[in-house]
Amino acid sequence: MAPNQEEEVLGKAYDGRLMRRLLTYLRPYKWRVVVALTAIVLKSVLDVLGPFLTKIAIDKYLAKSPGSHSWIGDRLSSAPMTGIAQIGGLYIGILIFTFTFEFIQTYLMQWTGQKVMFDLRRQIFRHLQYMHVGFFDRNPVGRLVTRVTTDVDALNEMFTSGVVSIFEDVFVLAGIVAIMLEMNWKLALITFAVLPLIIYATMVFRDKVRDSYRRIRTAIARINSYLQEAVSGMLVLQLFNREKRAYKKFEEINASHMEAFKDAIMSYSVYYPVVEILSSIAVASIIWFGGNQIMRNMSVSSLVVKFPRHSVPTIQLAHSVMTIGVLVAFMQYAQRFFRPIQDLSEKYNILQSAMAAGERVFKLLDTKVEVTSAAVTQRPQGSGRVEFDRVWFAYGTRAAALKPAGIAPTSTAGLKAGASAPPGAEESEPDWVLRDVSFVLEPGETIAVVGHTGAGKTTLISLLLRFYDVQRGAIRIDGVDVKDMDLDDLRSRFGVVLQDPFLFSGTVEGNIRLGTARIQDEDVEQAAEDVNLADFIRTLPGGYKEEVRERGSTLSTGQKQLISFARALAHNPKILILDEATSSVDTETEIRVRAALNRMVEGRTSLIIAHRLSTIQRADKIVVMHKGQVREMGSHQQLLVERGIYYKLYQLQYKDQELSTDSAGTGASARPAAKSTVSADD
Repeated sequence: MAPNQEEEVLGKAYDGRLMRRLLTYLRPYKWRVVVALTAIVLKSVLDVLGPFLTKIAIDKYLAKSPGSHSWIGDRLSSAPMTGIAQIGGLYIGILIFTFTFEFIQTYLMQWTGQKVMFDLRRQIFRHLQYMHVGFFDRNPVGRLVTRVTTDVDALNEMFTSGVVSIFEDVFVLAGIVAIMLEMNWKLALITFAVLPLIIYATMVFRDKVRDSYRRIRTAIARINSYLQEAVSGMLVLQLFNREKRAYKKFEEINASHMEAFKDAIMSYSVYYPVVEILSSIAVASIIWFGGNQIMRNMSVSSLVVKFPRHSVPTIQLAHSVMTIGVLVAFMQYAQRFFRPIQDLSEKYNILQSAMAAGERVFKLLDTKVEVTSAAVTQRPQGSGRVEFDRVWFAYGTRAAALKPAGIAPTSTAGLKAGASAPPGAEESEPDWVLRDVSFVLEPGETIAVVGHTGAGKTTLISLLLRFYDVQRGAIRIDGVDVKDMDLDDLRSRFGVVLQDPFLFSGTVEGNIRLGTARIQDEDVEQAAEDVNLADFIRTLPGGYKEEVRERGSTLSTGQKQLISFARALAHNPKILILDEATSSVDTETEIRVRAALNRMVEGRTSLIIAHRLSTIQRADKIVVMHKGQVREMGSHQQLLVERGIYYKLYQLQYKDQELSTDSAGTGASARPAAKSTVSADD
């Protein structure tokens, strides 16, 4: 699934299983979280005290109501000026403590969120490092980058904003509801009467915004993908005059993003006014019903003045009547009551995105590492003898799941004479890339592997370095199966130069050393001298400290290849592997590379894979691969005398030259190149 399609998948707004797993990342920082939650609770309590203090100021001092009592009001001075000053002081104290608690919870939760992001990204990156190459064949780079960046950011937003705000909103709502019911439960119920309408409007808004955000994320992914593709292929676009067509397509993708955002803007522009109108209706209802009740109470109070005999029952009634302070406090609480409800509707989307992101992140982390070091490892003792012993291999999960006793083709047709198929052949066989491959690379020997594209040459290297595991047979180094070796120990024995050289951002020196502490500056310089790279480096303004841009974009392919040669040589490996190392360089650079090769392989066990036969003629042994099998083996001269597959490959590359071969005692001269190619039966 492409990254932009994957972004459309949204999970539940709350998944208990995922949430419990996410909360485990807070355990190392639990005391910070506890302090932050305590600060949230205390801040919520202070947030609901403001209107209550207003009620006390009005009922006790500004418009005295004899029946108005409260725990705070009863402890204030009875003198109006003093009491008002005390309430003002309480307000200032509340503001100071509110600021303090908000600072504490914001700082602690933001910092904790950054710590959790750091831990998650570190865990994901470490997990990716342990995944075998086949995993990256199945998962695009863009998707993996999204897991480390966008998805972790969504989880951070949940920890720092979503969950914190939800807790705060819930506590504030609970406090407001409790105070309103305690002050006047009838007026509280009148205030809550508009809640069903607000809940309905919130549900509609949530669905509309969720759909808009889904389309926005998809559009952003498409913009990023298309922009990356267009910039990377800008040379081809300009070469074929496709700028206008590319611009038009980008304009269409950009327009879809704008349309999705327009729908989100419309949803917000409708939802907030609707909530404001409904909250205003609630306030108007409070004023209407509360004002009427105050007016009736005032009428009753005037009767008490006229008829003192009825004062006792009337005053007892006044203990539960509406006051101006209660009315004003209710108006303030009503306005504060609907604000958290609006916030909760937005936090729903944050939670939903976080749950979807968490599901994708944990799916990646739960992916099993297929190639691991053995529980008990062995360390080969020797000079680096490499043996391929009847190796069978096929790519794909079905092939990897086969047991050693069950892997076999249903037929041995086409196998080299003497090659055997494993017993217990199944009816449905995988597409074997290697079939019963056996050869030995002795210490200090140079072996070259040649063959047509798809013959299985590069697969040999992937199996030797344990990027994949063989389905049958064994690969041994000094008699020890590579499966029984520690992966770090195994790969540290090899120096590899690939067909497509890869350079990291940094310096030329850093790309040769690759952070290996034991490689000194003189080792780097000596490696560059040995591969004919030093003269070029000395022409650079910064020399060995010259900056290398991303993927070595300022260097030619040949220069990058020579740096790769120096990198392999500087690490002084026991076994050297060269995979099509000269396939993409010009003739002059090939001559320099060939001279470097002669120095590199001298006294070192070497495995060379090449299409250009000119680079492997001096090899001690040449292995000819065809359709996943070893078809011929011998030296350059021996294979030419046999006039088999290697002879035809050699003729195809040198068809304009007269080939002379000295066979043992014959001195026969090879004829000019034949026009035939290798047949399917060869």
